[in-house]
Amino acid sequence: MEKVLEVKNIEKYYGNKSNLTKAIDNISFDIQKGEFAGIMGASGSGKTTLLNCISTIDRVTAGKIIINNRDITKLKGNELNKFRREELGFIFQDFNLLDTLTAYENIALALTIQRVKPSEIETRVQEIAKKLEITDILNKYPYQISGGQKQRVASSRALITNPKLVLADEPTGALDSKSARQLLESFENLNERLNATILMVTHDSFTASYANRILFIKDGKIFNELIKGDSTRKEFFEKIIEVQTLLGGELGDVI
Repeated sequence: MEKVLEVKNIEKYYGNKSNLTKAIDNISFDIQKGEFAGIMGASGSGKTTLLNCISTIDRVTAGKIIINNRDITKLKGNELNKFRREELGFIFQDFNLLDTLTAYENIALALTIQRVKPSEIETRVQEIAKKLEITDILNKYPYQISGGQKQRVASSRALITNPKLVLADEPTGALDSKSARQLLESFENLNERLNATILMVTHDSFTASYANRILFIKDGKIFNELIKGDSTRKEFFEKIIEVQTLLGGELGDVI
């Protein structure tokens, strides 16, 4: 299978010699094209730092991160900005929509920046809006739509450029249970129908159960890995809970 993401022996330190913190301790793993993978771990485990390094927000101290056959740890300046814009899609907990733009304009913005023709933008926005069932709200502004609809607009914006890797940071964190379920079903649908490659950080076992594989991080290292395989989502959810128990701490603290 084609590897979209290769994380190779990465380490990340913060601070100076007198007060050095090792946030990531020699982590390695791959994500294959079409995978829907999740990252979980207790608060302070290093999972947010890991996502920040993969998303190019932060830089590793040692090791390599290869996305679509390019070592992103070597990219700088405009080259890095271009890579981030064209190869990665981002879905955030707080949506990050522009209030002065309609849903349509928020989704189309990434293509406008890439100077895609207006006629093609129209076609692609309508296609992704149909898949995420938000066609009827395209002319509305963020303040006029629900949290679940905002997150689906944000997801459409992330997917409109056909990125090699979609990074979702607590995508259901600000949603009620119904909206969360609808969004996760959309993710599942996009993963299966469009072969979208998704890497999601979540604190929630229910959310994680929609993924096909979960990496558990503890003290900056990979503690365990679960693969859904032929398990039902309910069975996978129960396995996730078991690993969380092994990780220790209250379930509500697992992020």
